[in-house]
Amino acid sequence: MDLQPVKGTRDFFPEQMRERNWLFDVWRKISLQAGFEEYDTCVLEHEELYIRKAGDEISQQLYSFEDKGGRRLSLRPEMTPSLARMILQHQRSLPMPVRWFSIPQCFRYERMTKGRRREHFQWNADIIGQPGVTAEAEILLLLISACREMGLTDSEFRIFLNDRRILNSILEKIQVPEHLHDAVLVVMDKRDKVSPENFSRMLVETGMNASQVEQLKDHLEMPELESLSMALPGCEGINALQELMGLLEIAGFRNFVQFDVTIVRGLSYYTGPVFEMNHPEKSHRAICGGGRYDSLLSTYGGEVIPAVGFGFGDVVILDVLQEHGRSPDLNRKLDFTIIPFEAAQVGTALKLAGDLRAQGWSVECNFGLKKMKKAMQQASESGAERALLLFPEEMERNEVVVRDMKLREQTNIQLEQLLQTPAGGLIRE
Repeated sequence: MDLQPVKGTRDFFPEQMRERNWLFDVWRKISLQAGFEEYDTCVLEHEELYIRKAGDEISQQLYSFEDKGGRRLSLRPEMTPSLARMILQHQRSLPMPVRWFSIPQCFRYERMTKGRRREHFQWNADIIGQPGVTAEAEILLLLISACREMGLTDSEFRIFLNDRRILNSILEKIQVPEHLHDAVLVVMDKRDKVSPENFSRMLVETGMNASQVEQLKDHLEMPELESLSMALPGCEGINALQELMGLLEIAGFRNFVQFDVTIVRGLSYYTGPVFEMNHPEKSHRAICGGGRYDSLLSTYGGEVIPAVGFGFGDVVILDVLQEHGRSPDLNRKLDFTIIPFEAAQVGTALKLAGDLRAQGWSVECNFGLKKMKKAMQQASESGAERALLLFPEEMERNEVVVRDMKLREQTNIQLEQLLQTPAGGLIRE
């Protein structure tokens, strides 16, 4: 039997679980502070929920199967379609705008590289039913707040902004037929991952001619929004980004964002502003990404409803925090470890643990019945602040020995006093 986890998946030992829980706590705290509500869905969905335009790679990355009832099902590769399904179920009764977040586990069968696995956890936050770039501003502030909560500074991360309407306007200007736009955008999303020669070749394979490819590359070399606004007068996408930048300037977060015409986002349902978070020099893969997807709900039979959101995976950000020395100190912490030294004391240890836990303390029992030196070593390794030592002689006097594991000092205390005054300067400072 192969005892390794399935390729591309992970086991979470207690050390990794502490890190994962810390990250989830940051995401949950920031979301709740901003007035978002948490939701979740089943990890299984109908396969057709994800089968979209042929250009979407995600349709080829599904973990799909047929169940015993003959239904085609899939492990969810992303959360947004599930969110759309839930909104459509109760669209008439939901007060708009909806501001929801979730932390789902997602699965994609894809080639693994640094920072990318076949399963990952992902913080999703979305605002449904709020038109205009105010929703984008709120979503971006959520991301910035989370990164600052993790200890990252504006010199260590940047949100790169673009708008799909700008890209479509460029393609229209250089006379790329509309039916080729989606395929071209999929190739453009891979620009940073392939050589310039392969990028040009892949564009030609979509149906573009050599002249159009060169014109497109010229537009992608325009680094400033102002220069593009002169090349694309009246472009709605440019106007939207200028308004968004203005809001962020007033809010005091302009230095965290930067226009980047090369940001595409591969999913075909994006309709407006799109963004990715990365190091300012783009020295690693994107930390997270998202954008506006006003048309997604309508593709499932609903109305066109304004929607904007992001997905923020757990794999890359943990690598980034480690790289910048921002990984949290997550050593195990306990208030007490109780150590009986004779079998007759096990019941007493269990009762004492139950009484202390009822008062809100974290308590571990060490029933190894080890010798003193070994027991103290295990108590130190447990992360406990205090060890409660049940020595036979002291127990006859209804006393326990309280040992401070940091100061290596100890004192005797009556059991009754311990339970009545657990602070008392002995237990918790």
